[in-house]
Amino acid sequence: MSELVTDSDLARARRDPEFRQRFYADNLDRLLEKLNEMRKTGGDGRLIKEGVDLAVKLADRLNTKANLAKSEASGEAA
Repeated sequence: MSELVTDSDLARARRDPEFRQRFYADNLDRLLEKLNEMRKTGGDGRLIKEGVDLAVKLADRLNTKANLAKSEASGEAA
């Protein structure tokens, strides 16, 4: 979990939709694990709030991508 995101990861996420989806999901999982650790140890409330805001943005992007993929797969207009 301590691995940092690399520039090559970011570049690949920009050009590869499947990788980007997995990238968002993996990093959302990492973020949620860290937020849970912070919550259990009484971490800084401001940092937890920022983390939650970021988690919501990542989840929204994941949902948007998943819904778009479902629409395309079923032949619906996006």
